[in-house]
Amino acid sequence: MIKLLLKFISLLLLLNIIFSCQQKHFKKEKLFNHVQTQINAIHGDVAVAFLDLSDPTDSLYINANETFHAASTMKVPVMIELFKQQEEGTINLNDSILLINEFKSIVDGSPYRMDIADDSDDVIYNKINTSVALKDLMYSMITVSSNLATNVLIELVDAKNVTATMRNLGAEKIKVLRGVEDQKAYDLGLSNMTTARDLLIIFEAIATNKSGSQGNCKAMIDILKDQRFNEIIPYYLPKEVEVAHKTGSISGVHHDAGIIYLPNGKSYILVVLSKNLADFEKGTQQLAEISRTIYDYMTKK
Repeated sequence: MIKLLLKFISLLLLLNIIFSCQQKHFKKEKLFNHVQTQINAIHGDVAVAFLDLSDPTDSLYINANETFHAASTMKVPVMIELFKQQEEGTINLNDSILLINEFKSIVDGSPYRMDIADDSDDVIYNKINTSVALKDLMYSMITVSSNLATNVLIELVDAKNVTATMRNLGAEKIKVLRGVEDQKAYDLGLSNMTTARDLLIIFEAIATNKSGSQGNCKAMIDILKDQRFNEIIPYYLPKEVEVAHKTGSISGVHHDAGIIYLPNGKSYILVVLSKNLADFEKGTQQLAEISRTIYDYMTKK
């Protein structure tokens, strides 16, 4: 009798596991179809990568291996490299550097300068020819996407080192070749590239303390939480939701990638990349709606 009862209980447990798996599969399939429908409505090319950090088996990848111009999302790998080199003792982020607005093209070494009219950070241009702390340049690079600060820091850490570090983290396709506004390199197709999957891997490394020490990863997250451009991932989310993220945009391109922290303690990573947007403003709004879809999915789990 006891053996029969135990077999019955085991059968019930097995049936419950099967039912739970079927429910989870159904919800994932529903999410995939919803996001795919949203992507199909956008006049442009879109990639999405999602990972539930509290349940790594729950993920979503659509066009995640397709390459995109990285735009300013490449500034996150540069930040990781800065902290890495500080850990190695090569640099000290508290040190200062003379801010000079002159850089060398990776094509032939010819000089070029940044134009304040093309940058998102005009304050830093008042500091040219003065000493600025590396940590302040890094903060501006992420929070207001300063191109001038970015170029100074890339020359300091070397783009090749940045890409090598990304490979060590498991990001196989991302390429950080150069600084911003190197027109000669751009004309030859030498641009910084990424995929949604690689950016997800990079942000997961930050979220799980794999991209540096626990203290440095927390410092990176704090900087990313101060992001000033919030038109995509956070746009439709409640104000109590914290988002540590980095955006990027050029003509026809708008990206956002980050870690989303929910009030219930759960967190997830979302990467939304786009290119060839026919209508930049409408496309941006549609990308923000994808973020809301993922948020709704996470809060109803």
